[in-house]
Amino acid sequence: MITDDAPTRVLVVDDEEDLQLLVRQKFRRRIRNRELDFLFAENGKEALDVLGQNPDVQLVLSDINMPVMDGLTMLSQLSKINSDVQAVVVSAYGDMGNIRTAMNRGAFDFLTKPIDFNDLEITIDKGIRQVHTQRAALAARDRLVTVNRELELASEVQLSARPRDMPSKENHQVHAVIIPAREVGGDFFDYYPINDTNMALCIADVSGKGVPAALFTMVTRALLRAAAKDFESPADCLDLVNDLLCEDNDSCIFITLFFAVIDLRNGRLNFANAGHNPPLLLRADSQVETLESTGNLVLGIQPQHGYFNGSVQLGVGDTLFLYTDGITEAENSSQEQFEEPRLHEQLATFAGNSAAEVAQGMVDAVREFTGDAPQSDDITCLAMRLLGYVGEMH
Repeated sequence: MITDDAPTRVLVVDDEEDLQLLVRQKFRRRIRNRELDFLFAENGKEALDVLGQNPDVQLVLSDINMPVMDGLTMLSQLSKINSDVQAVVVSAYGDMGNIRTAMNRGAFDFLTKPIDFNDLEITIDKGIRQVHTQRAALAARDRLVTVNRELELASEVQLSARPRDMPSKENHQVHAVIIPAREVGGDFFDYYPINDTNMALCIADVSGKGVPAALFTMVTRALLRAAAKDFESPADCLDLVNDLLCEDNDSCIFITLFFAVIDLRNGRLNFANAGHNPPLLLRADSQVETLESTGNLVLGIQPQHGYFNGSVQLGVGDTLFLYTDGITEAENSSQEQFEEPRLHEQLATFAGNSAAEVAQGMVDAVREFTGDAPQSDDITCLAMRLLGYVGEMH
């Protein structure tokens, strides 16, 4: 293992008896200062043995013409011993054929005999820089591979946490679509039955992107589901979740969230909006209404905030549409945003459509609008269509 304070190890391969003494004399100060450390071998075979015993060698300086095993043969086997080592060859002046062969076999530079020791020092320093650059690139590649794998795992975990498609019900339909801008996203949605007659619906957007945002969404989702088990009202749930998120939130991540509970016996929707985009209500007659704001702060910033409820009546054939700002702020190549007026206009065209057709149709409309422009934010929406009231359908 090479440490930052370890000297750079250089292997000199040459059968000239006096070269070892000359090298040690030339670099005596740098050897004494632990900048360089030299090993020596008299032929290619001996050099490969030395490399096998000293994997921390970073640079090989080798003659071409040697007994037992020449430098070119050694070069052809060098990568099997140490793929990171850099090689410099030494040859008689004008022997360009051997030099070209050496370069083709991985040598990055060459010197001619008789050796000019000033040129040798320059070449060694260049070789050391080459080694460090290569190792930095390999380390960066390894880190990138690790990060990509972590992102893949985080994405898999995040996908597994999303609710599975609910079986088709005779009295309602629910469908959601999410297209993350990165491997993992800061948006999430959720829907699940609280009991036989009440169903929870949620959509949220966390500040920031990437793995920290994804982890925060999963924590929030888990807390919200736990709070809803003792359901009194949506606002009561947000009171508890907010206080828990504020604890030890040193990174000051916050989340906008809309949480609603619909009574499927009568279509009454009670909700609390923590700073999220106001959802839309698509009436059966194609009118589009914006749900009232409940005047609440985002979650995770101010403990003991005290959240408020809102309420609206859904009729048979009405569709509740929840979305994140990745839809309204989606930009085309001219940097024009999709914006709320276009959202209202597009939503009105989906009156009478299924929940799946509404959610997917809106995402398709956004992507048609943006065209080839890069996606800068998660695109998420959820549609819930009421087909009838529980107890009234047969």
